[in-house]
Amino acid sequence: MTACNKLLTVHNLGMRFGGIQALAEVDFSIAAGSISALIGPNGAGKTTVFNCITGFYPPSTGSMQLALEGRSQDLGQLLSSPLFGGSHRIARIGIARTFQNIRLFREMTVLENLLVAQHHQLNHNLLAGFFRTRAYRSAEHAAIDNAIGWLEVVGLRDCANRLAGTLPYGHQRRLEIARAMCTKPRLICLDEPAAGLNPHETEELAALIRQLRQEHAATVLLIEHDMGLVMGISDHIVVLDHGKVIAMGTAQAVASSPAVILAYLGVDESQNTEASV
Repeated sequence: MTACNKLLTVHNLGMRFGGIQALAEVDFSIAAGSISALIGPNGAGKTTVFNCITGFYPPSTGSMQLALEGRSQDLGQLLSSPLFGGSHRIARIGIARTFQNIRLFREMTVLENLLVAQHHQLNHNLLAGFFRTRAYRSAEHAAIDNAIGWLEVVGLRDCANRLAGTLPYGHQRRLEIARAMCTKPRLICLDEPAAGLNPHETEELAALIRQLRQEHAATVLLIEHDMGLVMGISDHIVVLDHGKVIAMGTAQAVASSPAVILAYLGVDESQNTEASV
């Protein structure tokens, strides 16, 4: 991976909660236009990494750099700013996410969920909204067109006026992805997008993620326990265990890593072989 195509660079990331060291010296990079996965056993620190990248936690140590046009933005600096800190600021510069536990506005329609996600792109001038100026109406129409376009992509156009909470579970997962993509992110972080899906829905999800990259130039970072999905779509995989990176590389490389096998199975196969001889 060359320096010029790195979209996100995480260096020496550390996160401490009181006396608990959740992350230590985490280093990895995400290439622009790639599908990358962050995997590891339960409690490995995957969601903590996501929460740092997306602005929910300011990291204790280290840096996170997002490549923008001609410059690099330090995400940690944004989080520490007394005026502009917070996950909303991270979202505004182009990082969006979904959650392991679906967080839709269940009593709003499918379309309204996507419009709410675009609120920062509308004219926030109170008088412009009150008098519905031409600029305000133009931005509103553009937001509606953008929302409908993404509903087409995820196959939910016919559900636009349904309440989000009435959709089947798999459709709600797709709606969360559409809501995140409505914000035109540079990087979309998917937190266990296949959780609760049946095999057919998981296959459709894999096709959708590939489509985001191929047709919409999206860069995707996902946390996922479904190894079939991860190995089938990922260009690059980062493996965490006890808050540290223990392996990274292609699917084939990490699948054959002794450190990864030990972390997942709790068994050192070489020792077992020696003991049985």
